Amino acid sequence: MPSSDRSVSRRKALTLAASGAAAVAAPGLFSSAAWAQDKFPSRPITLIAPWPAGGSSDGVMRALALSASKALGVPVVIENKPGVGGTLGASAMMQARPDGYTLTQLPLGIYRLPHMQAMPFNPVTDITHIVCLTGYTFGIACTADAPFKTLKEMVAYAKANPGKLEYGHTGTGTTPHLAIEEFSDKAGIQLNPIPFKGSAEIMTAILGGHIRMMSGTTEFAPHVQSGKLRLLATLGSQRNKAFPDVPTVKESGWDTITESPFGIGGPKGMDPAVVKVLHDAFKATLDDPEVKATFDKFFQPTVYMNTADYTAYAARTFAAEKNTIERLGLSKKN
Repeated sequence: MPSSDRSVSRRKALTLAASGAAAVAAPGLFSSAAWAQDKFPSRPITLIAPWPAGGSSDGVMRALALSASKALGVPVVIENKPGVGGTLGASAMMQARPDGYTLTQLPLGIYRLPHMQAMPFNPVTDITHIVCLTGYTFGIACTADAPFKTLKEMVAYAKANPGKLEYGHTGTGTTPHLAIEEFSDKAGIQLNPIPFKGSAEIMTAILGGHIRMMSGTTEFAPHVQSGKLRLLATLGSQRNKAFPDVPTVKESGWDTITESPFGIGGPKGMDPAVVKVLHDAFKATLDDPEVKATFDKFFQPTVYMNTADYTAYAARTFAAEKNTIERLGLSKKN
């Protein structure tokens, strides 16, 4: 064979060998490229705050979102969806893809309202519980010029004026609403409940003198400290450290305790690897000084539960809320 032909054949052989090697290597290279392209997260994440902008819940959610953005390397953008007792975030999960890019706050009401009215979701089977982070402190506050200074005096006033003493709350079936209804039942009084879309609206109403009393989270705290409002009682199992002289409802003589952890969830069917990334990022927010300062501002404790514990908590709470709703005679009519 002429030397020129041998050179051509050798070049062809080398080319084929190189092509074969590339073919063997290609799957690994393509997988690596696909992994890089699909690595979570690679774009902004939407976090639904199911309350109006400007309230304590909104403030806490924005602090968590900003801190989680640093850990995840992409923006976590708050989307406010107020109404229906804070359940619109959970409702949105029914249409969202389970890819980790749409999340929501999970307030206690999502475990309660499905027992009271038709809802488009089951909080246990239709939601991925990612991580629990904090919880609300609830209290009963009134205007500074109210004709009562203690919870016992308020009860006496309400008995003398049945149905005439109004209070604002964050929506029918929400925790601030049912906590007062349960208390009222035990105290033997009739109050006039006024629903609002969120705490910001309640504060506007009570500071403007449109309502005399409110049941809500600690958005009332700065106004109590300034003397514009009076805190009659808190609803937890222990006194709030910011108001050590204010008794709990139970201490005042009525066996009512209301506590409300909340965290972050997503649609059902999420990839466990994505859930872990989100869990770790939001857990890390609990060590962020800015988040701690926001919790302190609204007098909220750290209430951490990992994914497994939070999932178990959801099932227990859903069952417990059913019992509460049935006891209060508020179950939905079939």
